[in-house]
Amino acid sequence: MRRFSSYGPVDTDLHYYVPRQELVDRACAGLLGEDPAKGGHYITVWAPRQRGKTWVFQQAVERIRARGDFEVALLTMQPAETETTAEGALDVLARGLRYALGREFPRLAGWRDLESLFTSAYFSRPVILVLDEFDAVGEPFIGHFISQFRTLYNRRATEANRESGQKSCLLHGLALVGVRGVLGAEHARGSPFNVQRSLHIPNLTYAEVESMFRWYERESGQPVAQAVIERVYAETRGQPGLTSWLGELLTEAYNVHPDRPLDLSVFEQAYGAAISVLPNSNILNIISKARQEPYRALVLDLFKTDRKIPFRYDEPSWNFLYLNGVIDWEQEGADAYLAQFVCPFVQKRLFNYFAGELIADVGPLYSPLEGVDTVITADRIHVANLLRRFERYLQENRDWLLRDAPRKSNLRLYEAVFHFILYRYLADFLQSYRGRVWPEFPTGNGKVDLLIAYGGTIYGLEVKSFTNLPDYQRALRQAAAYARQLGLAETTLALFVEQVDDANRMKYEAVYEDAETGVRVAPVFVQTGR
Repeated sequence: MRRFSSYGPVDTDLHYYVPRQELVDRACAGLLGEDPAKGGHYITVWAPRQRGKTWVFQQAVERIRARGDFEVALLTMQPAETETTAEGALDVLARGLRYALGREFPRLAGWRDLESLFTSAYFSRPVILVLDEFDAVGEPFIGHFISQFRTLYNRRATEANRESGQKSCLLHGLALVGVRGVLGAEHARGSPFNVQRSLHIPNLTYAEVESMFRWYERESGQPVAQAVIERVYAETRGQPGLTSWLGELLTEAYNVHPDRPLDLSVFEQAYGAAISVLPNSNILNIISKARQEPYRALVLDLFKTDRKIPFRYDEPSWNFLYLNGVIDWEQEGADAYLAQFVCPFVQKRLFNYFAGELIADVGPLYSPLEGVDTVITADRIHVANLLRRFERYLQENRDWLLRDAPRKSNLRLYEAVFHFILYRYLADFLQSYRGRVWPEFPTGNGKVDLLIAYGGTIYGLEVKSFTNLPDYQRALRQAAAYARQLGLAETTLALFVEQVDDANRMKYEAVYEDAETGVRVAPVFVQTGR
């Protein structure tokens, strides 16, 4: 029986997988060209980590190799990561060819040696070459490699009257996989590889995710609830590595009753562990990138709720975060693209990480002998009163709480800092009462919801920053709509604001009843300034 696997490219004989036939077709078409007799294309392949880039080209290489009219090599440039000389970087290529094709190739002493490598002296047929992990090649070696490849491509173009195998350069098709530098983001003078075509590897679709779980269902005989598949897709947005990891947890580690259907109770067990306690190399890599400067500041800014941030692929920092699987974009309108976290699962892991890193200790929440019966009873939490108590706590402790908190260039605190403090405060407060709180991010940006479970009841708490009255009105409607999705008849809207007087509290903290959903929203201001 097959298994879900997220440890490198999947084995189609051993693992559940998605054929991704259209992508493989496009990869083959790019390498072979519209008319293979005339020549193929030199292409770049770009996508964040664990999107399945390597697997797609493994399939393409096998298909092209089966034709029998090309010499085909897929090799990794990962060993070049530690090379500090041009000769060392070139030797990685030569050694890779020796391993892939099973014969000797000369040492390459300089960049111009590439011109003599792909000739009839070393190849008897046209060559299809896929260089995986090309990002590992250090700067400025990427620029030198692609300049030489451009020269080879143009040389072939001048011999258009010859068939591919008769040209002086036999490098018929080339794919550089995972190459941020080649796309021009790190070349101030523009990319020298302007002969490229580009192939983007997207996430899995919902139908593709479902197909893997239905495949498991047929083989195992264990039904998988539709709601489980929907949650897997919603939390991962079809990111192949995370989808397969959750599939593994659901069908193996947390599948304690394989004779029963895989339902949401199993999902909650597996997902809770994945969020809080289980290591995953993909997630650890994402966190390591997100916490580095200057990227850390951008990630913290992305947690803001007062406005969304435009996504610009040609801005190096956004580009870095995108290709390392931290962020993605969403389209809003014909020409508006907004940055967002790559998926809710990653956003929650980052939220938990930064909450723990930036707010290591919230200190005493209240005096041990102080009564809290206006906040919590044996069967109910009064969320509005809890927020008012939090505001008092924040005012009393803000000097030491905010002393080392990260600030923007204008010395103002990141909005996310107050969200992290509130989350840590609620988690510590509820721990003594056997309640719990967890964050939800329905949109990937511009919205944070904290869900509280206590006494068998779920309470919704949307967190926003107060900016102006139109945004305040929209926030009320959004809170009502999301509460309706959760099946809640009422919810609370926490509005962080630097200053608010009693008159405006009384006016704008009035309970709002949404005409469309019937949900009651209780807005509560939380003053952050003195």
